[in-house]
Amino acid sequence: MWVCSTLWRVRTPARQWRGLLPASGCHGPAASSYSASAEPARVRALVYGHHGDPAKVVELKNLELAAVRGSDVRVKMLAAPINPSDINMIQGNYGFLPELPAVGGNEGVAQVVAVGSNVTGLKPGDWVIPANAGLGTWRTEAVFSEEALIQVPSDIPLQSAATLGVNPCTAYRMLMDFEQLQPGDSVIQNASNSGVGQAVIQIAAALGLRTINVVRDRPDIQKLSDRLKSLGAEHVITEEELRRPEMKNFFKDMPQPRLALNCVGGKSSTELLRQLARGGTMVTYGGMAKQPVVASVSLLIFKDLKLRGFWLSQWKKDHSPDQFKELILTLCDLIRRGQLTAPACSQVPLQDYQSALEASMKPFISSKQILTM
Repeated sequence: MWVCSTLWRVRTPARQWRGLLPASGCHGPAASSYSASAEPARVRALVYGHHGDPAKVVELKNLELAAVRGSDVRVKMLAAPINPSDINMIQGNYGFLPELPAVGGNEGVAQVVAVGSNVTGLKPGDWVIPANAGLGTWRTEAVFSEEALIQVPSDIPLQSAATLGVNPCTAYRMLMDFEQLQPGDSVIQNASNSGVGQAVIQIAAALGLRTINVVRDRPDIQKLSDRLKSLGAEHVITEEELRRPEMKNFFKDMPQPRLALNCVGGKSSTELLRQLARGGTMVTYGGMAKQPVVASVSLLIFKDLKLRGFWLSQWKKDHSPDQFKELILTLCDLIRRGQLTAPACSQVPLQDYQSALEASMKPFISSKQILTM
Protein backbone atom coordinates (compact mmCIF):
# COMPACT_ATOMS: atom_id res chain seq x y z
CA MET A 1 0.00 0.00 0.00
CA TRP A 2 1.53 3.31 -1.03
CA VAL A 3 1.31 6.23 1.38
CA CYS A 4 0.54 8.75 -1.35
CA SER A 5 0.81 9.18 -5.07
CA THR A 6 4.19 10.92 -4.82
CA LEU A 7 5.87 8.20 -2.78
CA TRP A 8 9.29 7.15 -4.10
CA ARG A 9 9.41 3.45 -4.76
CA VAL A 10 11.29 0.65 -6.46
CA ARG A 11 9.92 -2.25 -8.43
CA THR A 12 9.49 -4.53 -5.45
CA PRO A 13 6.22 -5.53 -3.80
CA ALA A 14 4.63 -2.60 -1.98
CA ARG A 15 4.26 -4.70 1.15
CA GLN A 16 8.04 -4.96 1.35
CA TRP A 17 9.13 -1.36 0.85
CA ARG A 18 7.29 1.77 1.90
CA GLY A 19 10.05 4.04 0.78
CA LEU A 20 10.81 7.70 1.11
CA LEU A 21 8.62 10.76 0.77
CA PRO A 22 9.86 13.88 -0.96
CA ALA A 23 10.69 16.52 1.66
CA SER A 24 7.29 18.17 1.17
CA GLY A 25 5.33 14.96 0.72
CA CYS A 26 2.29 13.64 2.54
CA HIS A 27 2.30 10.75 4.97
CA GLY A 28 -0.29 8.43 6.42
CA PRO A 29 -1.15 7.62 10.02
CA ALA A 30 1.39 5.87 12.14
CA ALA A 31 0.86 2.51 13.80
CA SER A 32 -1.04 2.50 17.05
CA SER A 33 2.03 1.26 18.94
CA TYR A 34 5.69 1.42 18.10
CA SER A 35 8.85 2.56 19.81
CA ALA A 36 9.68 5.87 18.11
CA SER A 37 8.03 9.17 17.31
CA ALA A 38 5.40 9.23 14.59
CA GLU A 39 6.75 12.52 13.25
CA PRO A 40 8.45 12.18 9.85
CA ALA A 41 12.24 12.27 10.05
CA ARG A 42 14.67 13.68 7.53
CA VAL A 43 17.17 11.19 6.18
CA ARG A 44 20.05 11.34 3.73
CA ALA A 45 20.07 8.98 0.77
CA LEU A 46 22.11 8.37 -2.38
CA VAL A 47 19.55 8.68 -5.16
CA TYR A 48 19.77 8.32 -8.93
CA GLY A 49 17.04 9.56 -11.24
CA HIS A 50 18.34 8.02 -14.46
CA HIS A 51 20.87 5.41 -15.56
CA GLY A 52 24.44 6.29 -16.39
CA ASP A 53 27.90 6.77 -14.89
CA PRO A 54 27.40 6.29 -11.11
CA ALA A 55 29.85 9.08 -10.30
CA LYS A 56 27.66 11.47 -12.32
CA VAL A 57 24.07 10.33 -11.76
CA VAL A 58 24.12 9.51 -8.03
CA GLU A 59 23.29 12.43 -5.73
CA LEU A 60 23.17 12.79 -1.94
CA LYS A 61 19.70 14.10 -1.10
CA ASN A 62 17.77 14.99 2.02
CA LEU A 63 14.47 13.12 2.03
CA GLU A 64 11.64 12.52 4.45
CA LEU A 65 11.00 9.14 6.01
CA ALA A 66 7.51 7.67 5.87
CA ALA A 67 5.78 6.98 9.19
CA VAL A 68 5.86 3.49 10.67
CA ARG A 69 2.64 1.47 10.37
CA GLY A 70 1.46 -1.97 11.48
CA SER A 71 3.89 -4.36 9.75
CA ASP A 72 6.67 -1.83 9.24
CA VAL A 73 10.14 -1.70 10.73
CA ARG A 74 12.17 1.48 10.95
CA VAL A 75 15.91 0.91 10.77
CA LYS A 76 19.09 2.92 11.01
CA MET A 77 21.59 1.81 8.40
CA LEU A 78 25.00 1.08 9.91
CA ALA A 79 27.10 0.14 6.88
CA ALA A 80 26.47 -0.72 3.22
CA PRO A 81 29.02 -1.89 0.64
CA ILE A 82 29.37 -0.91 -3.01
CA ASN A 83 29.20 -4.11 -5.06
CA PRO A 84 29.66 -4.59 -8.83
CA SER A 85 25.94 -5.40 -9.08
CA ASP A 86 25.14 -2.02 -7.52
CA ILE A 87 27.24 -0.29 -10.18
CA ASN A 88 25.65 -2.33 -12.97
CA MET A 89 22.17 -1.52 -11.67
CA ILE A 90 22.89 2.22 -11.73
CA GLN A 91 24.36 1.89 -15.21
CA GLY A 92 21.17 0.13 -16.31
CA ASN A 93 22.70 -3.19 -17.38
CA TYR A 94 21.65 -5.60 -14.63
CA GLY A 95 19.08 -8.39 -14.60
CA PHE A 96 16.84 -6.45 -12.20
CA LEU A 97 16.30 -2.68 -12.35
CA PRO A 98 14.34 -0.64 -9.82
CA GLU A 99 11.90 2.03 -10.89
CA LEU A 100 13.44 5.50 -10.95
CA PRO A 101 14.20 7.53 -8.97
CA ALA A 102 15.79 4.92 -6.74
CA VAL A 103 18.08 4.68 -3.75
CA GLY A 104 21.29 2.81 -4.54
CA GLY A 105 22.65 -0.23 -2.75
CA ASN A 106 21.38 -3.79 -2.42
CA GLU A 107 23.30 -4.95 0.64
CA GLY A 108 24.13 -3.73 4.12
CA VAL A 109 23.38 -4.09 7.81
CA ALA A 110 20.97 -1.97 9.84
CA GLN A 111 19.76 -1.72 13.42
CA VAL A 112 16.08 -1.74 14.24
CA VAL A 113 14.95 1.47 15.97
CA ALA A 114 11.15 1.13 15.81
CA VAL A 115 8.53 -1.51 14.98
CA GLY A 116 4.87 -1.38 14.05
CA SER A 117 2.14 -2.91 16.18
CA ASN A 118 1.90 -6.07 14.02
CA VAL A 119 5.63 -6.86 14.02
CA THR A 120 6.39 -10.00 16.03
CA GLY A 121 9.84 -11.21 14.95
CA LEU A 122 11.94 -8.07 15.42
CA LYS A 123 12.54 -5.57 18.20
CA PRO A 124 14.56 -2.37 18.62
CA GLY A 125 18.26 -3.11 18.82
CA ASP A 126 18.20 -6.14 16.48
CA TRP A 127 20.55 -6.23 13.51
CA VAL A 128 18.96 -6.93 10.12
CA ILE A 129 19.98 -7.31 6.48
CA PRO A 130 17.81 -7.13 3.32
CA ALA A 131 16.05 -10.33 2.31
CA ASN A 132 16.16 -9.35 -1.38
CA ALA A 133 17.77 -6.91 -3.77
CA GLY A 134 16.20 -3.57 -4.55
CA LEU A 135 15.59 -2.14 -1.09
CA GLY A 136 18.17 0.63 -1.44
CA THR A 137 20.67 0.54 1.41
CA TRP A 138 22.72 3.67 0.73
CA ARG A 139 20.86 5.87 3.21
CA THR A 140 20.88 6.77 6.86
CA GLU A 141 17.43 5.40 7.78
CA ALA A 142 14.59 3.50 6.12
CA VAL A 143 11.15 2.02 6.70
CA PHE A 144 10.75 -1.55 5.43
CA SER A 145 8.17 -4.27 5.95
CA GLU A 146 9.14 -6.98 8.41
CA GLU A 147 9.21 -9.63 5.67
CA ALA A 148 11.79 -7.61 3.71
CA LEU A 149 14.37 -8.09 6.49
CA ILE A 150 16.36 -10.97 7.97
CA GLN A 151 17.68 -10.81 11.50
CA VAL A 152 21.38 -11.54 11.92
CA PRO A 153 23.34 -11.93 15.16
CA SER A 154 24.86 -8.71 16.45
CA ASP A 155 27.92 -10.50 17.84
CA ILE A 156 29.60 -10.82 14.43
CA PRO A 157 31.87 -8.04 13.09
CA LEU A 158 30.07 -5.10 11.50
CA GLN A 159 31.91 -5.47 8.17
CA SER A 160 31.03 -9.17 8.04
CA ALA A 161 27.35 -8.41 8.64
CA ALA A 162 27.36 -5.63 6.03
CA THR A 163 28.83 -7.93 3.36
CA LEU A 164 27.01 -11.13 4.33
CA GLY A 165 23.97 -11.22 2.06
CA VAL A 166 25.48 -11.38 -1.45
CA ASN A 167 29.06 -12.55 -1.96
CA PRO A 168 29.40 -15.26 0.73
CA CYS A 169 25.96 -16.62 -0.20
CA THR A 170 26.97 -16.80 -3.85
CA ALA A 171 30.25 -18.51 -2.98
CA TYR A 172 28.61 -21.09 -0.70
CA ARG A 173 25.86 -22.05 -3.13
CA MET A 174 28.25 -22.42 -6.08
CA LEU A 175 30.50 -24.70 -4.05
CA MET A 176 27.56 -26.83 -2.88
CA ASP A 177 25.06 -26.96 -5.75
CA PHE A 178 26.86 -27.99 -8.94
CA GLU A 179 29.32 -30.77 -8.12
CA GLN A 180 29.34 -33.25 -5.23
CA LEU A 181 32.77 -32.27 -3.97
CA GLN A 182 34.61 -34.17 -1.27
CA PRO A 183 37.47 -33.08 1.01
CA GLY A 184 40.66 -33.11 -1.03
CA ASP A 185 38.92 -32.18 -4.30
CA SER A 186 40.07 -29.00 -6.02
CA VAL A 187 38.29 -25.92 -7.35
CA ILE A 188 39.68 -23.36 -9.81
CA GLN A 189 38.41 -19.78 -10.04
CA ASN A 190 39.27 -16.46 -11.65
CA ALA A 191 38.72 -12.99 -10.12
CA SER A 192 40.00 -14.65 -6.96
CA ASN A 193 40.59 -11.37 -5.15
CA SER A 194 36.96 -10.27 -5.60
CA GLY A 195 34.48 -10.40 -2.74
CA VAL A 196 33.09 -13.71 -4.00
CA GLY A 197 36.59 -15.02 -4.70
CA GLN A 198 37.78 -14.35 -1.15
CA ALA A 199 34.65 -16.01 0.24
CA VAL A 200 35.20 -19.06 -2.03
CA ILE A 201 38.75 -19.44 -0.71
CA GLN A 202 37.65 -19.39 2.92
CA ILE A 203 34.53 -21.54 2.60
CA ALA A 204 36.40 -24.07 0.46
CA ALA A 205 39.14 -24.29 3.08
CA ALA A 206 36.50 -24.86 5.78
CA LEU A 207 35.09 -27.70 3.66
CA GLY A 208 38.52 -29.27 3.11
CA LEU A 209 38.65 -28.29 -0.57
CA ARG A 210 41.81 -27.16 -2.35
CA THR A 211 41.69 -23.97 -4.44
CA ILE A 212 43.59 -22.77 -7.50
CA ASN A 213 43.11 -19.02 -7.60
CA VAL A 214 43.69 -17.07 -10.80
CA VAL A 215 44.30 -13.31 -10.70
CA ARG A 216 45.41 -10.65 -13.15
CA ASP A 217 49.09 -9.80 -13.02
CA ARG A 218 49.84 -6.54 -11.23
CA PRO A 219 52.74 -4.66 -9.60
CA ASP A 220 51.92 -5.94 -6.08
CA ILE A 221 51.22 -9.54 -7.12
CA GLN A 222 53.30 -11.03 -4.28
CA LYS A 223 51.44 -9.00 -1.68
CA LEU A 224 48.11 -10.11 -3.13
CA SER A 225 49.25 -13.73 -3.29
CA ASP A 226 50.34 -13.67 0.35
CA ARG A 227 47.02 -12.18 1.44
CA LEU A 228 44.94 -14.78 -0.44
CA LYS A 229 47.08 -17.59 0.95
CA SER A 230 46.51 -16.22 4.44
CA LEU A 231 42.79 -16.76 3.79
CA GLY A 232 43.37 -20.40 2.87
CA ALA A 233 44.26 -20.30 -0.85
CA GLU A 234 46.54 -23.22 -1.76
CA HIS A 235 47.72 -21.81 -5.10
CA VAL A 236 47.63 -18.28 -6.55
CA ILE A 237 48.61 -17.92 -10.20
CA THR A 238 48.28 -15.19 -12.81
CA GLU A 239 46.28 -15.33 -16.03
CA GLU A 240 49.57 -15.47 -17.95
CA GLU A 241 50.87 -18.41 -15.90
CA LEU A 242 47.63 -20.30 -16.48
CA ARG A 243 48.23 -20.17 -20.27
CA ARG A 244 51.73 -21.65 -20.12
CA PRO A 245 52.23 -25.22 -21.45
CA GLU A 246 53.90 -26.30 -18.21
CA MET A 247 50.55 -25.98 -16.43
CA LYS A 248 49.95 -29.60 -17.47
CA ASN A 249 52.59 -30.58 -14.89
CA PHE A 250 50.80 -28.59 -12.21
CA PHE A 251 48.21 -31.29 -11.70
CA LYS A 252 50.73 -34.04 -11.01
CA ASP A 253 50.63 -32.88 -7.39
CA MET A 254 46.89 -32.29 -7.05
CA PRO A 255 43.67 -33.55 -8.65
CA GLN A 256 42.29 -31.75 -11.66
CA PRO A 257 39.43 -29.48 -10.59
CA ARG A 258 35.89 -30.68 -11.16
CA LEU A 259 34.47 -27.20 -10.56
CA ALA A 260 35.49 -23.88 -12.12
CA LEU A 261 34.01 -20.54 -11.06
CA ASN A 262 34.05 -17.83 -13.70
CA CYS A 263 33.48 -14.13 -13.06
CA VAL A 264 35.45 -12.78 -16.02
CA GLY A 265 34.48 -14.40 -19.33
CA GLY A 266 36.53 -14.13 -22.51
CA LYS A 267 39.93 -15.82 -22.69
CA SER A 268 40.07 -16.24 -18.93
CA SER A 269 37.01 -18.48 -18.92
CA THR A 270 38.37 -20.51 -21.84
CA GLU A 271 41.54 -21.20 -19.84
CA LEU A 272 39.50 -22.32 -16.84
CA LEU A 273 37.66 -24.80 -19.05
CA ARG A 274 40.93 -26.26 -20.31
CA GLN A 275 41.96 -27.12 -16.75
CA LEU A 276 38.75 -28.94 -15.79
CA ALA A 277 38.65 -32.68 -15.25
CA ARG A 278 36.47 -34.77 -17.55
CA GLY A 279 32.78 -34.23 -16.76
CA GLY A 280 33.53 -31.09 -14.75
CA THR A 281 31.38 -27.96 -14.52
CA MET A 282 32.16 -24.29 -15.07
CA VAL A 283 29.76 -21.93 -13.33
CA THR A 284 29.61 -18.35 -14.60
CA TYR A 285 28.37 -15.71 -12.18
CA GLY A 286 29.88 -12.54 -13.67
CA GLY A 287 31.41 -11.07 -16.80
CA MET A 288 34.04 -8.51 -15.82
CA ALA A 289 35.77 -8.68 -19.20
CA LYS A 290 32.46 -7.95 -20.97
CA GLN A 291 33.35 -10.74 -23.41
CA PRO A 292 31.44 -13.96 -24.16
CA VAL A 293 32.32 -17.35 -22.78
CA VAL A 294 33.92 -19.35 -25.60
CA ALA A 295 34.07 -23.12 -25.24
CA SER A 296 35.90 -25.29 -27.75
CA VAL A 297 33.87 -28.03 -29.38
CA SER A 298 36.50 -30.64 -28.52
CA LEU A 299 36.29 -29.84 -24.81
CA LEU A 300 32.53 -30.20 -24.83
CA ILE A 301 32.55 -33.44 -26.80
CA PHE A 302 35.62 -35.29 -25.57
CA LYS A 303 35.63 -34.05 -21.96
CA ASP A 304 31.85 -33.73 -21.58
CA LEU A 305 32.18 -30.42 -19.76
CA LYS A 306 29.11 -28.59 -18.46
CA LEU A 307 28.49 -24.83 -18.62
CA ARG A 308 26.14 -23.38 -16.01
CA GLY A 309 25.20 -19.97 -14.70
CA PHE A 310 24.39 -18.72 -11.22
CA TRP A 311 22.47 -15.66 -10.00
CA LEU A 312 21.70 -15.41 -6.30
CA SER A 313 18.47 -13.47 -6.94
CA GLN A 314 17.16 -16.39 -9.00
CA TRP A 315 18.26 -18.88 -6.35
CA LYS A 316 16.22 -16.98 -3.78
CA LYS A 317 13.19 -17.00 -6.09
CA ASP A 318 13.51 -20.78 -6.41
CA HIS A 319 13.84 -21.34 -2.65
CA SER A 320 11.82 -20.37 0.40
CA PRO A 321 12.69 -17.44 2.70
CA ASP A 322 13.43 -19.98 5.42
CA GLN A 323 16.04 -21.65 3.21
CA PHE A 324 17.76 -18.31 2.67
CA LYS A 325 17.68 -17.64 6.41
CA GLU A 326 19.25 -21.06 6.98
CA LEU A 327 22.02 -20.16 4.52
CA ILE A 328 22.66 -16.89 6.37
CA LEU A 329 22.88 -18.66 9.72
CA THR A 330 25.28 -21.26 8.27
CA LEU A 331 27.57 -18.46 7.15
CA CYS A 332 27.27 -16.73 10.53
CA ASP A 333 28.50 -19.94 12.16
CA LEU A 334 31.56 -19.90 9.89
CA ILE A 335 32.17 -16.25 10.85
CA ARG A 336 31.96 -17.05 14.56
CA ARG A 337 34.43 -19.91 14.14
CA GLY A 338 36.89 -17.58 12.43
CA GLN A 339 36.60 -19.46 9.13
CA LEU A 340 34.98 -16.60 7.18
CA THR A 341 36.01 -12.96 7.39
CA ALA A 342 34.87 -9.90 5.47
CA PRO A 343 36.85 -8.98 2.36
CA ALA A 344 39.46 -6.27 2.68
CA CYS A 345 37.38 -3.13 3.21
CA SER A 346 37.74 0.64 3.16
CA GLN A 347 35.13 2.43 5.26
CA VAL A 348 33.97 5.68 3.69
CA PRO A 349 31.54 8.19 5.25
CA LEU A 350 28.31 8.53 3.28
CA GLN A 351 29.07 12.15 2.32
CA ASP A 352 32.28 11.00 0.62
CA TYR A 353 30.35 8.69 -1.71
CA GLN A 354 31.91 10.16 -4.87
CA SER A 355 35.39 8.92 -3.99
CA ALA A 356 33.97 5.55 -2.93
CA LEU A 357 32.10 5.10 -6.24
CA GLU A 358 35.17 6.06 -8.25
CA ALA A 359 37.42 3.71 -6.25
CA SER A 360 34.98 0.82 -6.68
CA MET A 361 35.26 1.10 -10.47
CA LYS A 362 39.07 1.27 -10.69
CA PRO A 363 41.06 -1.83 -11.76
CA PHE A 364 43.24 -3.71 -9.29
CA ILE A 365 41.45 -2.29 -6.25
CA SER A 366 41.22 -5.21 -3.82
CA SER A 367 39.56 -3.23 -1.06
CA LYS A 368 35.75 -3.16 -1.03
CA GLN A 369 34.27 0.28 -0.44
CA ILE A 370 31.82 0.31 2.49
CA LEU A 371 29.66 3.36 3.15
CA THR A 372 29.20 4.17 6.85
CA MET A 373 26.24 6.21 8.02
